[in-house]
Amino acid sequence: MSSDEQDLRRSAALGAALRTNRRTFLGGGAAGLGALALGSLSPALGGAKAPAAKAKAKRVISLFQSGAPSQFETLDPKPGLVDQFGQELPESVRKGQRLTTMTSGQSSFPIAPSKFGATRRGESGALMGDLLTHTGAIADKLCIVRSMVTEAINHDPAMTFAQTGSQLAGRPSMGAWLSYGLGSMNEDLPTFVVMVSSSATKQPLYARLWGSGFLPTRHQGVKLRSGEDPVLYLANAPGIDRARRRAMLDDLERLNGLREDEDPERDTRVEQYELAFRMQAAVPDLTDISDEPEAVLERYGPDVRRPGSFARNCLLARRMAERDVRFVQLFHMGWDHHGNLPKDLTKCVKDTDQPSAALVQDLEERGLLDDTIVVWGGEFGRTVYSQGELTKENYGRDHHPRCFPIWLAGGGFAPGVTHGETCDHAYNVVRDPVSTHDLHATLLHQLGLDHERLTYRFQGRDFRLTDVHGELVRGILA
Repeated sequence: MSSDEQDLRRSAALGAALRTNRRTFLGGGAAGLGALALGSLSPALGGAKAPAAKAKAKRVISLFQSGAPSQFETLDPKPGLVDQFGQELPESVRKGQRLTTMTSGQSSFPIAPSKFGATRRGESGALMGDLLTHTGAIADKLCIVRSMVTEAINHDPAMTFAQTGSQLAGRPSMGAWLSYGLGSMNEDLPTFVVMVSSSATKQPLYARLWGSGFLPTRHQGVKLRSGEDPVLYLANAPGIDRARRRAMLDDLERLNGLREDEDPERDTRVEQYELAFRMQAAVPDLTDISDEPEAVLERYGPDVRRPGSFARNCLLARRMAERDVRFVQLFHMGWDHHGNLPKDLTKCVKDTDQPSAALVQDLEERGLLDDTIVVWGGEFGRTVYSQGELTKENYGRDHHPRCFPIWLAGGGFAPGVTHGETCDHAYNVVRDPVSTHDLHATLLHQLGLDHERLTYRFQGRDFRLTDVHGELVRGILA
């Protein structure tokens, strides 16, 4: 480290030392609110942040497949449906359940078996669609949940529900809750980072999906982009060098130190200025993959060399895990297959299957999987009946919230386990349903947090990620 950089770091430390009031205790430093998460009571902030048990994981990487992957071609195939091609879905299976307006007017609901095969994988014998070549190869490392259920039947409320525990916009996302409850594990990168990729841009993604809601805005996700400026407005303006920027921040800190009042949003801005200063050095190092061995790049697939691809984002997620970013959220758009499913879903699998498996293997080889949770899935499932015309080679599927699969790896989740069961038409759960609230409660448990005690007081009541719901799913824990 050069003497100039040492001087800048000393100056930054001096600026931080000036923050000796209450806001430093609550929000400053690498630990953030982590100390409060270990059992103290904070009425002003909304309740107790106490551990549920000894934490099995420290961080989460969420691989969210926006648009809702079909379970029939991925994690819950039903080979027996081949003999029922084109037959009418029995009303006894539908049981009067609601349909979207896209298919509610259909006069027929013909069964559409997957045109792709399915094979049992690994020693666990998990049945997976044959398209998932790479995911199938790591089947024994995965905990597959086939019995997820959600409340929403349309994309926006379902994605909002999956991220925040509520169909209504305005609640904090899970990454924001973790930032609030556990704080940061590093000094130079955000606690919560978001990246977006796409096979086909069909469903819009709104920044509120990684927002902080009513939590202080310092807990919201920071979007990492694929262009020349991975984080907008991070670079210094023309004519402002690093030393001058440091001096400006020190002067700003001194001015704020003269104020007697407390303003959380002002404090957030100052903290973000300081973080941005540190990120000016940390982000270029994070996004420069030239130091990655060729064998690692090949594992993630050819798209890893393309900025903005799901493969590149998976590699960056691993690099963030190494740098102790608490929550990494990857969104991949393009899974909304109401028609032309065989072609379009194949493209999504091509873009995501190999990188997802590579991420799990890479984390394991580096000793990071044990304390990192990787979770893969979408906002709901797909119907067994075809939307629109059905042929042997082409079909589409409508939204289906009553059952859908996800997989989890690492972080104390049981490898090689398949949890829950759906009916022969993958239309209803017949064993061990898992709600979105149950999943959130279990994820928080593995991170050492009690979902009933991680609360924040807003507009006269205590809010939490799981609202008034959620049960620990012990059957998926190691």
